[in-house]
Amino acid sequence: MRRASSLIAVAALFAALLTGTSKAQTPGHEERKVVSRVAPFYPEVAKRMQVGGVVKLEVVVRANGRVKSTKVLGGSPVLIQAATTAVGKWKFEVTPQETTEAVQVVFELP
Repeated sequence: MRRASSLIAVAALFAALLTGTSKAQTPGHEERKVVSRVAPFYPEVAKRMQVGGVVKLEVVVRANGRVKSTKVLGGSPVLIQAATTAVGKWKFEVTPQETTEAVQVVFELP
C-alpha cells in the first residue's frame, strides 16, 4: 500500500511537469551555450525509491557566464537539490549582459 501511494505521488509530479513549461529566457535573446557542465550526483534515496525524471530550473546567468541564482520550475523533490547544486557550478558563454535561461537536468535510473 505504501509503495502504491509513493508511485501515485511520483506520477502526479511527472504529470505536473508535463502539463506546461514556461519559457524562462529573456525575450529577444538566443539561448546561451553551456561551456562547462557539471553532472549531478544521483541521490541515494532516489536510487532506492527508483525515482528518475527531469528537474526544470530557471537560471540567472551573469554576463561573465557564472550562475547567479536558480529557481525550481518543477521536478521530483528528491532530485531538486542535486540538480540545483550541479547547475550552480555550470559555466555559460560570456555575453554583454545578464540573462535568464531555462535548463533541464535529466536523472536516468542506473
